[in-house]
Amino acid sequence: MSRAILHLDMDAFFAAVEQLDHSEYRGKPVIVGADPKDGRGRGVVATASYEARKYGIHSAMPISQAYKRCPHGIYLRGRYKRYSEISQQVIKILQDFTPVIEKISIDEAFLDVTGCMKLFGSPEEIAKNIKQRIRQELHLTASIGIAPNKFLAKIASDLQKPDGLVIVNPGEEKSFLKDLPISKLWGVGKKTEMGLRKMGISTIGQIAEVPEQDLNKRFGKLGNALWRLANGIDERPVVTHAPQKSISQETTFEEDTDDEELIERTLFRLADDLSRLMRNHHLKGRTLTLKIRLEDFSTYTRSRTLSDFVDSPQVIKTVAIDLYRNFDKKTLRVRLLGIGLSQLNSVAGEQLGLFDQEAPLDDRLTKLLDSLKDKFGESVVTRATLLSR
Repeated sequence: MSRAILHLDMDAFFAAVEQLDHSEYRGKPVIVGADPKDGRGRGVVATASYEARKYGIHSAMPISQAYKRCPHGIYLRGRYKRYSEISQQVIKILQDFTPVIEKISIDEAFLDVTGCMKLFGSPEEIAKNIKQRIRQELHLTASIGIAPNKFLAKIASDLQKPDGLVIVNPGEEKSFLKDLPISKLWGVGKKTEMGLRKMGISTIGQIAEVPEQDLNKRFGKLGNALWRLANGIDERPVVTHAPQKSISQETTFEEDTDDEELIERTLFRLADDLSRLMRNHHLKGRTLTLKIRLEDFSTYTRSRTLSDFVDSPQVIKTVAIDLYRNFDKKTLRVRLLGIGLSQLNSVAGEQLGLFDQEAPLDDRLTKLLDSLKDKFGESVVTRATLLSR
């Protein structure tokens, strides 16, 4: 028996929530992301409403470019607490249809409804009922793809947005994929796409016709994955409790900078923010990765794996600054900095010491800062070293 997998994707989620909460925004181009600052903004677009997409605006586009295309748009900073509230309400609706749910982002989820059809009808009926409840209860729309596996369901959900419903029946996998561009395949970036085009390949159907061993010779292990996906093969299950793999914070400077004091102070602030975020999620990590984007938009990462799991802002700051000082940026200025931690471990799973010991002074100070920020707000108290001169 083939599986019945649904992929649900909320339509222009952040912008749609803003239009829901502010009736004056409805029918107008809404862009959620960084402050455009009259076309001089440095960040990117998080989400654009469908009215804004008519101007060619899309997620991850530089906010300055979005402003040039649509200066009369409504530009908003994200309200992620509100988006999270709505996301949780969406999940509660999904849980009424199946317990097998894999939430992959704040506005996307996979559902396996294979074992629920006797209760709720066909996958199509289930999808229609989910869409109707989201529309009636939350006044939002979602697009859903239905397929025998996750890869096909994900592609299907994107084909008729907004408010779409696309079904790929068992046996139709290859015909469904045949004429789609190779850019739709997971794992196909710019370099891989160039390599495929050099082979005369522009559609997924053409990849499926290439012998698997030929793709392996050309692309290594990726070649095998491309061949399987192009043939509609994806055996990954819907995972209900996927562990978080990494956590990060980053910032874009208002102006490209070579001010070493500002750069290192920014790394400390990122370390402090990331440390607090990790404590809120009861996480520690072992592998620290520093992300650096230079003024020419070239992006580099440098990583170091530590002997212990950490969430200390001082440790994160020290390692990040050391990685930065050993990075040769030549004469280029810095545009963006980011710090991430992976190899995460839940604090709840850590082994307790045999004897009780008083926490180090820095740990006690960090906990005191946490309690003050929880009580009075993030901006009321901070470390003196993070204050600008």
